[in-house]
Amino acid sequence: MEQNEPKIISDKRKYAWIEVDRAMPSKRKAEERVHDFKEIYGTYTEEEAMAQARRCLNCPEALCMDGCPLQNRIPEWMMLTAEGRFSEAAVLSQSTSNMPEICSRICPQERLCEGSCILNGKADPVSIGAVEKFINEYAFAHGEVIARPVPPNGLSVAVVGAGPGGLAAADQLARRGYAVTVFESLPVAGGLLTHGIPAFKLEKHIVARRVNIIKDRGVEFRYNVEVGKDVTLHQLRKDFDAVFLAFGAQKPKELGVPGSDLKGVVPALPYLIQKNTDTPIDYPEVEVKGKRVLVVGGGDTAMDCLRTSLRCGAKEALCVYRRDADNMPGSRKEFVNSTEEGAQFAFLTAPVEVIGDENGQVKALRCVKMELGPPDASGRRRPQPIEGSEYEIPADIILVAFGFDAFPFPEGSGFEELETSRWGTINVDENQMSNIPGVFSGGDLVRGPNLVVWSVRDGRKAADGIHRYLTANRAADFSVEPAADDVDLEAV
Repeated sequence: MEQNEPKIISDKRKYAWIEVDRAMPSKRKAEERVHDFKEIYGTYTEEEAMAQARRCLNCPEALCMDGCPLQNRIPEWMMLTAEGRFSEAAVLSQSTSNMPEICSRICPQERLCEGSCILNGKADPVSIGAVEKFINEYAFAHGEVIARPVPPNGLSVAVVGAGPGGLAAADQLARRGYAVTVFESLPVAGGLLTHGIPAFKLEKHIVARRVNIIKDRGVEFRYNVEVGKDVTLHQLRKDFDAVFLAFGAQKPKELGVPGSDLKGVVPALPYLIQKNTDTPIDYPEVEVKGKRVLVVGGGDTAMDCLRTSLRCGAKEALCVYRRDADNMPGSRKEFVNSTEEGAQFAFLTAPVEVIGDENGQVKALRCVKMELGPPDASGRRRPQPIEGSEYEIPADIILVAFGFDAFPFPEGSGFEELETSRWGTINVDENQMSNIPGVFSGGDLVRGPNLVVWSVRDGRKAADGIHRYLTANRAADFSVEPAADDVDLEAV
């Protein structure tokens, strides 16, 4: 059978989910992977991808699509994959996502598409993320991901921030002929994809490959430019027809207990940047080799800190989290990987004080045991302290992984004119436009810390909004008064 010849699918395919178990790509053993920063998951073979794709029921009203922020056309590219039509499947995948090879690696599929799969409750869900990774890597390997500039439409857009939201917006706008310039404060593009997510989840060359594709589409990148300091919003509005703000929320939330200012209490993001990239940052070097590392928080950033610390030679890496394992906000997959690699967990435990030595260096974290009470506004059971249960956990380094807030905008930069929520995030309308006409925003700057896939979704939505806004304005500019002898047909 020829390589690209469609495979014959059995009429019994709708029962494949019964006959074929869910199988994930190979995963490197923990004792091997803990010594390096290479990705831990392999990729399906063609036969494995086809077999797993056949487990999909191709639901006419697919719940997996509802669970995906990008509304990816999952059943369609699953069907094509099952037939061995991998190139066509990749084209469909790329039609709704600007970085499917990245989202497939880092999305918490169990909370999104796979968590919505109709097979849940009957069998294991379809391995959507792994198939998505396979078809897109297949397309790259066969030289099928190609980008070229399109004829210019005469309009320009500034994108502030080269993270996932900014990259998605720039890509979409360039496809429509806009002259797009991306402003980035760091010397390399990618945002948290490059600087925050460790390479054992997403190797840096994968991000660089996607950035190069966007450059091939004609997008210009200007690095080491801090908007608000080096260039104002007023200047951007003057020089460009529209502006998209996507520089994220990167102000670390503080630990907020006595002793938080002691030496050895470190925000998660500067630590991860130091250990995962060569990007210079204005933060003292954090050495964890041979030390006891505590990580406070229960999200994916906390898991990244634990796993990074173990790779950097920490004596032990312990996560302190105030709820139980079932209520952790992070990916279940990342929790499992962390435990396999030697991370430890203190659940239902909350910090109350950082204890230091005579030199002002951390030596322990005083904690209190918690119990889960009634649900809070989010529906999750609220943790409550147990009286008299305080105890100390020895520590040399405490990594704070509570999440991030938006930085306040500097006076006189134009950004202070943006309407914001009480959390400091930018208020936008249904088109992602702020209160300032022509200024759009999305991602963490609007939502607060959230998933990469939501930033991609906001970037795509903002690009659509910008296109509608500028098209309407251009139409208004070219409108003319009717001639005196024109006939008003409605009056006839």
